[in-house]
Amino acid sequence: MLSAATEPQPAEVGYAKRMVERYDHGRIERAEDAIAEEVPVAMVYNGVSFAVMMMTPLDLEDFALGFSMSEGLVRHAAQLGSIGVHLRMEGIELVMEVAELTFGQHPGAHQQRLLPGRSGCGLCGARTLEDAVRHPGPVGQGPQIDSDTLQKALSALRAAQPINLATGSVHAAAWVDTRGRIMLVREDVGRHNALDKLIGAMLRSGIDPEAGFLLVTSRASYEMVIKATTIGITIMAAISAPTALGIHLARDTGLTLIGFARADSHVVYTHPQRLRHAVGAST
Repeated sequence: MLSAATEPQPAEVGYAKRMVERYDHGRIERAEDAIAEEVPVAMVYNGVSFAVMMMTPLDLEDFALGFSMSEGLVRHAAQLGSIGVHLRMEGIELVMEVAELTFGQHPGAHQQRLLPGRSGCGLCGARTLEDAVRHPGPVGQGPQIDSDTLQKALSALRAAQPINLATGSVHAAAWVDTRGRIMLVREDVGRHNALDKLIGAMLRSGIDPEAGFLLVTSRASYEMVIKATTIGITIMAAISAPTALGIHLARDTGLTLIGFARADSHVVYTHPQRLRHAVGAST
């Protein structure tokens, strides 16, 4: 059973207000601007500092579970016994207790990684090429969706990102049902973090990863694809481009990978059988 510490939590805003000097068409004015928060968050498992990420300090319990699952530190949510959120002068510590049998098998489990990283990391704890390139099993059959369903979700995505609407500087990962309704959204300055937060929220809500599709505002890199396939997501749509290794992994695992998802257009890179196009549309 997951449990979270009852210490004071970071403010549930995700951005701070700052006075700026705005220049526009030859005019200068003082104005208030919204700036995305970014703080170091240390992931501590069984007393070992595993990684430090720069991230938006929101939805930390979701992130702890999603990161632990997508990085292979636990195989089931029940293996993450507790989550403690500890505010420090330098940042935040997420202190977790994990089943040693699973945690001890991870390549980074017995090393300390104390240096702050970039905004999220897709290959946390990896020390060798063998550690970095994982091979998840094939995904399930999953649903079929219409291209109109994807377009419906894309149209609703902007309004579902309150932090990005305020700051214009964060990524989002959204879970969409087969009718195109956005069911969950998580935002973060790091694209990996946003996806890990969403994965954690899905697991905590008991959502079936084959009952909808993933929509992300970033590119579909290898790290993003492996996080999605690790929990069994079968369709992933990205607003930006995929990478060659991301496409390779999607093809091998059976993931339907869609890139350049924009208004009235998209590109299907792998397993197009899950996407139905309107009659008369080019396939």
